[in-house]
Amino acid sequence: MTCVCYISQTVFLTAVMKGNMLILAPLCLLLLWMLPVDSMGVSGHIKQVIPLNMAEDSVDDMYFGCSEEMMKKVEQLNSVQNKYDKEFAGVWKRAEQCASEKRIKDEALTKEQLEAICAFTSNDIYGKFNDAVRNDGKNYPFFFHFPAFHFLLTSAIQSLNDNKTCLTAYRRTNDIFTGSKKQMIRFGSFASSSLNTTLTDFGNETCFQIKTCSGAYLKHYSVYPSEDEVLIPPYEVFKITKKIMGKNKIKGLHDCKRVYILESAGGKSTLNCKAACK
Repeated sequence: MTCVCYISQTVFLTAVMKGNMLILAPLCLLLLWMLPVDSMGVSGHIKQVIPLNMAEDSVDDMYFGCSEEMMKKVEQLNSVQNKYDKEFAGVWKRAEQCASEKRIKDEALTKEQLEAICAFTSNDIYGKFNDAVRNDGKNYPFFFHFPAFHFLLTSAIQSLNDNKTCLTAYRRTNDIFTGSKKQMIRFGSFASSSLNTTLTDFGNETCFQIKTCSGAYLKHYSVYPSEDEVLIPPYEVFKITKKIMGKNKIKGLHDCKRVYILESAGGKSTLNCKAACK
């Protein structure tokens, strides 16, 4: 497949509430990339007050129309990443072993996609990676440090939910999120959630009940399959349909100090295919 380059760069997904369909509007792209050559620092978790918004600085590439071109670049991109980032190289080495064990069960995903899920769910590089995804959109693709990892994780999510089946998932956090009813938001990173409400170790300051139509159930592919993880991509857009402060009647979330009810509203990718063509 030949990668086609256009001038503007935004792809929208519009949710259709009847059924689990998404309508894809025309994709537009301007494409150029350079390889990252160093790593970024990691800071420890401190409770924060975080406004919910559209996460405009997110690396929200959804690779619509250019996934084959990106797949051709994966080996080279990972080779460069492993050479210059020894921490990443160690994580990926362990992910290769994890993926070989997971692949015995079925072949729904490629080996590289399995490696990406193993690396992400191992939590060894989760924070560093998601910080970059959330904040490095302005640097993309020139100085974004995880191009292959981002693509493989995105394509794995899309492969696991190629029918755009909607799921209800739950997310707990120890951070304080602020937002308003009817507001449109994105998480702007790869957001971990669960089919279970009871993973209280993840916190109770802010909880989310999420209807996601772009996220995927990771099943046994996760390093921690008992968590029943649903992984939501950075580009999915949600509408806050309800905000509950204090006591609530949502089963399994009674301990949460605030709960946001989110409904999928499609998706927005301002950086679609920016890394695919050169």
